[in-house]
Amino acid sequence: MARQPQDLLHLLTRAERLSVRRVQSVLEEFDCSIEAWWVLDLLSDGEGHNMTALADHAFLPAPTLTKLIDQLVDQNLVFRRVDPADRRRVLAQLTPRGIQRRQRLSRAVRADWGELEPLLGQDEEERLQTLLDRLAGALEGEGSVTTARAEREVGRAR
Repeated sequence: MARQPQDLLHLLTRAERLSVRRVQSVLEEFDCSIEAWWVLDLLSDGEGHNMTALADHAFLPAPTLTKLIDQLVDQNLVFRRVDPADRRRVLAQLTPRGIQRRQRLSRAVRADWGELEPLLGQDEEERLQTLLDRLAGALEGEGSVTTARAEREVGRAR
């Protein structure tokens, strides 16, 4: 018998909350929030990212992200610079201290998360990641279909 959608949603929510709680307990040793960790992680590619991309990656509203970036700047972990492609935009990048901090955080999280590896095994972990990525992609695609459908309906109502 197939599971109900709410069963899958409940399992996904439970796994997400337990995972975040576990990672947060590691990050607390470094006085770092999960949102700050996500920001530092995205910035670790060295590319520099705009505030919209950072807010999306950290699941934060723009005003909250701005406060977080201000804190990271105050801690000398991040700096802001003007986007050379669009001088109206600001990009955030890691400072050398931010790079070191992100590396320490990642090592600690990897070490803690490594304790779970025997439960799934590498193949199952990769499969789970693939399935979750596919589900997220499908759900994101639905959003654009729903938006397009709504726009068509509005167009018809005129």
